[in-house]
Amino acid sequence: MTSEQDIWSWLSDIPDPEIPVISLVDLGVVRGVEWASDHWVITLTPTYTGCPATTVINLSVDTALRDKGLENFVIKQQIAPPWTTDWISTAAHEKLRQYGIAPPSAAGGPTACPRCASDDLERISQYGSTPCKAQWRCRACLEPFDYFKCI
Repeated sequence: MTSEQDIWSWLSDIPDPEIPVISLVDLGVVRGVEWASDHWVITLTPTYTGCPATTVINLSVDTALRDKGLENFVIKQQIAPPWTTDWISTAAHEKLRQYGIAPPSAAGGPTACPRCASDDLERISQYGSTPCKAQWRCRACLEPFDYFKCI
């Protein structure tokens, strides 16, 4: 029989469709894996209501689990409590930096440029490549970068 640990491991290999350097588990959208009598329940929480990646995420989870031979599962959407950037793993923060995206910060903006680590930054736009990111620029290296907004 498949174990809960097996499923978590498989889910941790599924990349986020918008930021492929982090997994769905890293992002914190996988909220639970539990056995319920005769099937597994995989609970997912979208990053925000209406997130356009939700359908792709569900399909990615379904495909990955079926590819591993798992058939007896359901995917459950849970919107309460709402997803928050606090659910992004510590490891994902470093992966985001290395990818060129400043991870969320309680200060409400990036603390350093993900490319050169300078703290001389300016916001270009509150809206970035996706609704959960903003556009910033480093005044030291002059490179623009996405900042993952705190939610």
